[in-house]
Amino acid sequence: MANRLLIPMDNTQKNHLKAYGVAFWVLKAYNTEIDWLLNYRGGSFMVTYTQKFATEMTIRGVSFEVISEGNAAQILNEIASPDANMDAVKLQKPPTIAVYSPKSKQPWDDAVTMVLTYAEIPYDVVFDEEVLNGKLPEYDWLHLHHEDFTGQYGKFYSFKDYPWYREQKRESEQIADKFNFAKVSSMKLAVVKKIQEFVAGGGFMFAMCNATDTYDLAIASSGVDIVESPYDGDPADPNANAKLKYEDTFAFKDFKVYTDPYMIEFSTIDNQPQERGMNEDNDYFTLFQFSAKWDPIPTMLTQNHETLIKGFLGQTTAYKNQYIKPEVVILAETKQAHEARYIHGTYGKGLFTFYGGHDPEDYQHRIGEEPTDLNLHPNSAGYRLILNNILFPAAKKKKLKT
Repeated sequence: MANRLLIPMDNTQKNHLKAYGVAFWVLKAYNTEIDWLLNYRGGSFMVTYTQKFATEMTIRGVSFEVISEGNAAQILNEIASPDANMDAVKLQKPPTIAVYSPKSKQPWDDAVTMVLTYAEIPYDVVFDEEVLNGKLPEYDWLHLHHEDFTGQYGKFYSFKDYPWYREQKRESEQIADKFNFAKVSSMKLAVVKKIQEFVAGGGFMFAMCNATDTYDLAIASSGVDIVESPYDGDPADPNANAKLKYEDTFAFKDFKVYTDPYMIEFSTIDNQPQERGMNEDNDYFTLFQFSAKWDPIPTMLTQNHETLIKGFLGQTTAYKNQYIKPEVVILAETKQAHEARYIHGTYGKGLFTFYGGHDPEDYQHRIGEEPTDLNLHPNSAGYRLILNNILFPAAKKKKLKT
């Protein structure tokens, strides 16, 4: 008699993060559909039983339940009820994944790279050369490492004598020279435009920390010099803020850039720690709840076993509400700080998600600190949000209603 494997994603799950990896493995290795049960026990997965699947889950430490076809039918009937804010979405084809990351890695670890590795989800690394050479259309899903797309090397000028800073600068200047760009900022703008084409053509982009706001800063300042002389040898345009264009930015509007080369902030978008009035003990953000049957994409992106998520800082931590475009969907917010932490939107035929902060399990990750050991955080609610973004492109497409 046929059975199903239910992978619960509520608090009974021993390893939420590796559960996503198992789901990805089933899709990729066996071309088998998976039911993603939205809002059912934390966003559980269900798949036809095979001994291979059960064995693999046991090896990876993922909790599962063997249920009958009758029980599976009861679950699906419960989910299908018009009164239930639940839905069953078919996951069909795993996305091909690229992580945009410098070959030198700089001093920064990267939450997405770490959780993909921990969950055993395969990905390729691409950087400026691959993007400029037109490689992005080979992929469905692109993550932007904590990159500064304005060409100011993260505005870490105070670290200019550190080996990692010199290596970062050398790497960027070498690529700019190879592609005949006079400045690193011009090269990064060309990269941004290639990524923009990728998303407009139907790709999905996920970014964290300062890759989110500097991406839009680069778009808005196209043709305007916002980079001061310590970074590119000539002064910024003193009227730069009057010349910014917001029409083609993905998420943000009406912001102003900070051209002071010694100020580590890039723009007015980021809600800085001193403005937020919170610390590690009281910094939390809340996930919004969406209609699973009518808004499947934001519902998928917010699946979790917790709705109140521990906050964490980054060079870009959170987005002030007044600078977010009205069409962008806010997925999570810290209401008392008037900020969004996790947002999503469309551009052309594609989609993007921006997630503020650096590392969901390290409140204030400093340069030179050891990377987070995810073996210590297998049930991380903050890291789950990253993995929701990995899986949702595999879903059979439903039109977003909002």
